[in-house]
Amino acid sequence: MKKIAVVLAGNGVFDGAEIHEATLTLYAISKNNATYEIFAPNIKQHHVINHITGEEMPETRNVLVEASRIARGKIKNLAEFKAANFDALIFPGGFGVAKNLCSFAFDGDECHINHDVEKAIRSMIEQEKPIGALCIAPVLLSKILGDVELTIGQDKGTVETIKKMGSRHIETTHGEVVVDKKYKIVTTPCYMLDANINQIGEGAFNIVKAILKLI
Repeated sequence: MKKIAVVLAGNGVFDGAEIHEATLTLYAISKNNATYEIFAPNIKQHHVINHITGEEMPETRNVLVEASRIARGKIKNLAEFKAANFDALIFPGGFGVAKNLCSFAFDGDECHINHDVEKAIRSMIEQEKPIGALCIAPVLLSKILGDVELTIGQDKGTVETIKKMGSRHIETTHGEVVVDKKYKIVTTPCYMLDANINQIGEGAFNIVKAILKLI
């Protein structure tokens, strides 16, 4: 069975991993007769957002600890990731990607990438293994690789920023995937569009299927 590493950015759309995208990605992997292992960086979360009011809360949380909620406790520190042990790597979206895994939410094309995230991506590229990214997560690949073809859907502001980082953007709608054959990068927009959970499931299934074809 093929084994896929899934990297989470916390727990919750506004300050961590998008839970629908994360869980449906795991479901799609299992449904397509592959296995997964979950990782997250052991770092302080940028901030904590009340998901009812949208307001920042006066507390601190850890990305690995929060992501362990989705993983049901079965999770590893991303620092332990070894590309040799996996056939593919997937990043679900959520604001945590742009706040915790990198600083894209604040710095745009001048953003910095978390060391362990960049190391994981570069090690997979070096071994010519596929990487998937949902929602806003393609910005990680754009910043690290530059000349890569990908999608974040149709958001004009994000598209322009991605172009500044040297990437080629393909406009897509629900469930569509874009494959960069050079780097074996697969991306899909998910909640970068106004989507429902059924459409998120379709995107998750399609990106997993495309990745498995590249392995």
